[in-house]
Amino acid sequence: MERFLETFFNPAVMQRYLPDIIAGAGVALWISLAVVVAGIALGLALASLRTCGFRSANFFIICFADIFRALPPLVVILILYFGLPSAGIRLSGPMVLFIVLGLTLAAFAEEAFWAGFSAVDKGQWEAGLSTGLGFGRTLAWVALPQAVRLALPPLVNRVLAITKMTALGSVIGVSEILSTATMAQSFSGSATPLTLAAIAYLVIFLPLVFVARAVESRHFARQGR
Repeated sequence: MERFLETFFNPAVMQRYLPDIIAGAGVALWISLAVVVAGIALGLALASLRTCGFRSANFFIICFADIFRALPPLVVILILYFGLPSAGIRLSGPMVLFIVLGLTLAAFAEEAFWAGFSAVDKGQWEAGLSTGLGFGRTLAWVALPQAVRLALPPLVNRVLAITKMTALGSVIGVSEILSTATMAQSFSGSATPLTLAAIAYLVIFLPLVFVARAVESRHFARQGR
């Protein structure tokens, strides 16, 4: 037990590297927030555009969603970070991570919102149009609130899964939690920085797990009425 504690909970190593882990957690948190805002906004915009029924636009939206749901984010990250400089385009590590995770979340969000729009009864669309609201206001006032409510449970889980992928930034030098912890581990020769990283991930993402559970419980409770 003493050897275990010395390896994973070394007080001296904790004191030395805790500020670095906290700084890395701050980077991960800000990137996660930016990814969530941009990804959900883009996904909702694409799903709303898809309801307009423009075939050419729908074709590209479906292709975008299918491609980014199929591709592993790590592959896209490596392509953008190491491939784009050959074409004269250089993006920082945090920007690449933001773009890839944001587009990945947007692809899943688009499908979740589209499923929500598709579940809205056709009669409600027709009722909104017949009262003179027009397509845009029927979409915003009638269909959108229902689509968002239906999309929320799967979307919350997907947000949780994708924001945890900020750890992929470690492969391109983003100073987030895992990158900072592995560097500290190599310098200290102790696994304690990795323990600190695990605790940092719990502090950031465990509340999101509770939120996801609460949203699911509320959704299923409403369905059971």
